[in-house]
Amino acid sequence: MAAVSPVAGLSSSDEYQVALHGRLLSLARPAPGLRPMAFLRAVQGQERFLWRDGRTGTVWAGVGVAAHLMGYGEARFAAIQRQARALFSQGVILAGEDPLARPRLFGGFSFREDFIPDITWTAFHPAHFILPHFQLACRGRQAWLTVNVLLPAEERPMANLPLLREALDERYARLQERAAGPQTPPSDRTVRVQVDYPLSFPTWARLIHLAQARFRSTPLQKVVLSRVCQLHGEAPLPIVEALERLEGRYPDCFLFLFEPRPGHAFLGATPELLVQVQGEQVSTMALAGSSPRGTTPEADGALARALLASVKDRHEHALVVASIRRRLEPFARTLTVPSMPQVLALRNIHHLHTPIQGTLKEAPGVLPLVQELHPTPAMGGTPRELALAFIQEHEPTLRGWYAGPVGWIDPDLDGTFAVAIRSAVVQEKRAWLYAGSGIVADSVAEREWEETEWKFRPMLEALAPGSLTPDRDPVPCQDHDPDDPQSQPVLR
Repeated sequence: MAAVSPVAGLSSSDEYQVALHGRLLSLARPAPGLRPMAFLRAVQGQERFLWRDGRTGTVWAGVGVAAHLMGYGEARFAAIQRQARALFSQGVILAGEDPLARPRLFGGFSFREDFIPDITWTAFHPAHFILPHFQLACRGRQAWLTVNVLLPAEERPMANLPLLREALDERYARLQERAAGPQTPPSDRTVRVQVDYPLSFPTWARLIHLAQARFRSTPLQKVVLSRVCQLHGEAPLPIVEALERLEGRYPDCFLFLFEPRPGHAFLGATPELLVQVQGEQVSTMALAGSSPRGTTPEADGALARALLASVKDRHEHALVVASIRRRLEPFARTLTVPSMPQVLALRNIHHLHTPIQGTLKEAPGVLPLVQELHPTPAMGGTPRELALAFIQEHEPTLRGWYAGPVGWIDPDLDGTFAVAIRSAVVQEKRAWLYAGSGIVADSVAEREWEETEWKFRPMLEALAPGSLTPDRDPVPCQDHDPDDPQSQPVLR
């Protein structure tokens, strides 16, 4: 691809076009016996992708690149929408009987539209989506393997079908052979790491005091500040093993991997849905306000009740709910927003949680809603522009894709996007973990610092399990009513 300026946008040779890059031919077959983690392990050293929806257990894994879609600047959402429509609408998709097997674009967006990669994010762009060469889709006992290729526009796609089916069958047979071999448990694959926190507590406290001074002098009401934990391993950090640990400890979260260059990966297990669109149906959530888990059921219930009663946390949460409602209302025919939040119990942290659902006036696809909602006050602050300006001025570390939208897009341009928190970017032996906290007028620096420590824990446990005291064993999770003694919070 030709070089492109982040300011100028895509050149004509960068943006996907059938005449320049080829027409999509996608073919799927049943793939019993294949599992996503074994699939990713078998293709180490190539571009890899994963999305697991903890609500349904549906998993997609991908390897290789059939097509790149990129976007820059304030037009990046429209650029991806335009290219995705051209890719899928002019392609030939033979996905069999199950829509699970249809091809999907995997990728995401940086937190800021003016993102320019630094050394940490060298393999990433402001908007980047990849159609994998091979895609594995699994739900329950069902599994489908899909191959995607771009053929020259002048060729007849169906004439290439026999060769493509042969290549698909051959890849399936090779993957079956690899899957039948011995698998090393993730607990046996650990790397010794050095852990470092570059931002000192005094600097953190000073940032919070600056924000609170801004609250008093401007309309700014909330800003989300983040900090970084750095890992340096003696050997390359084990990405698949980290994903397996996250899946085991946080089974109901959105598990993701985007590895656009071998060894350069962004991964995480986020509890926060940004938006899901299926036709005219839309789902999202407000997730803001946090407290730690208790060491006993009684202590845990007391902490959950205290969170629900916290004036500071309820105010922070209400700002997010109000913003999401205001931004969705122009798109929605109906919108259901509960008047009271629930307490969502993760493995090591409680969150205030309000699920939001609605029916759209039309079916625009997922990306216009991603653009409208990102960033919510849970990730940026409110008012949005004032909060983003404060973050750019004062936050010492570039966020990159942290807290940005990550997800997938299907041939109908529907899809699901989550907010990329509880995440890390990995480069071979090094990793940068991110955690943030919502700052409001009555925030206390010590408590906000502790909150980021809880939020670092998932990725520390996954990438550097020896760096922490072992946590409690995972059990199922659910929303609960802290005032009901029969409904205690349980772990995720």
